[in-house]
Amino acid sequence: MIMISPIPAFDDNYIWLVRNGDDPHVAVVDPGDAAPVIKRLQSEGLTLSAILITHHHGDHTGGVNELKQLTGCRVYGPQLERIPALDVALGEGDTVAFAGLEFSVLDTPGHTRGHLCYVGHGALFCGDTLFSAGCGRLFEGTAEQMYLSLEKIAALPDETVVYCAHEYTLANLSFAAIAEPDNPAIATQRERVEALRRQGLPSVPTTLAEEKTFNPFLHYHDQGLRAAAERFAARNIQPGADLFAVVRHWKDTLD
Repeated sequence: MIMISPIPAFDDNYIWLVRNGDDPHVAVVDPGDAAPVIKRLQSEGLTLSAILITHHHGDHTGGVNELKQLTGCRVYGPQLERIPALDVALGEGDTVAFAGLEFSVLDTPGHTRGHLCYVGHGALFCGDTLFSAGCGRLFEGTAEQMYLSLEKIAALPDETVVYCAHEYTLANLSFAAIAEPDNPAIATQRERVEALRRQGLPSVPTTLAEEKTFNPFLHYHDQGLRAAAERFAARNIQPGADLFAVVRHWKDTLD
């Protein structure tokens, strides 16, 4: 049975530790810092077999070289980006297997040119493409690319558990309440997340079904969001990629 737990890093990153039941051979997703990973491996008597990278940003890859040198693990990552110590370059439709677990690769450009997501066993490791109540900034890709990437994720089963890479949820919910002031699910989720954070607990993972209720970046055909975005942009907006582009820009102006 798959077991997934967070390893906090920096101020708001999550490195995800993935294991198959009691098997001591594990993987980590996006280790931006080696030190907390090494500490967890040593404290639990685990062996690192694989590193899964979603994109090239340093807070996702900074620990790769040290972990590879220490453990000899295999490093998997996007074929369109320069990843430290990369062993296997991946693209859409490829698979990654370790410790009896297998994940499929999705191309999800937008945040970066070659961003990948990994999906399998009911879990989605989405890096900086989808956040709880938000999505990643457009650093290298286009709004059209990011829109299509989010549509690809939205087509996964609703019960898919979403493991994003940052604790951005409260800030994202603050914007969601501005963009969709009449959506009661946003206030409900904010109360839940505030309670978790007061206890020092992560706000993620969530499920895709949950995200569809309070994440405005999955509401590209919502008339209320479209009307709010048209007031912000002072122009008519088409549903879909055009609406996404305006809402992403709107959030950027407030960050």
